[in-house]
Amino acid sequence: MTAISFYLFEKSVERQVQSACRLARKVLKITPKLWWYCPSKELQHTLDDLLWSFDPTSFITHGIDETTGQVCISGNLPTEGEWIIFNFSDDVIAVKDTFKHIIEIVENTEASKITGRDKFKQYRQLGIEPRTFKL
Repeated sequence: MTAISFYLFEKSVERQVQSACRLARKVLKITPKLWWYCPSKELQHTLDDLLWSFDPTSFITHGIDETTGQVCISGNLPTEGEWIIFNFSDDVIAVKDTFKHIIEIVENTEASKITGRDKFKQYRQLGIEPRTFKL
């Protein structure tokens, strides 16, 4: 069964994209590939640019719709392979066997918290008990 994790930034003003880069660095130590589901083309390019410059001592191979790197940034969800998905959309992701884990990052803004609460409730309605990590 797919695991769902929410990372809540209660006091930090760090943006979701920065948090994703830091978290990706940690997650890539235990799994070889991440899929960043991002329907917004503008946000895809922001994520791509940030991964190029985020940590000059530790480059993360990545690309938009590039499945051979460590991180694939895409407006589509993967159809095969087991992936850890970072969800950058405002909607829940339908759980599939090809998704090992779905990660939701909730910024310390009221709008992000409202969206996060809605997603949390929807996953519970699907019979999934998400884990929550407060940062």
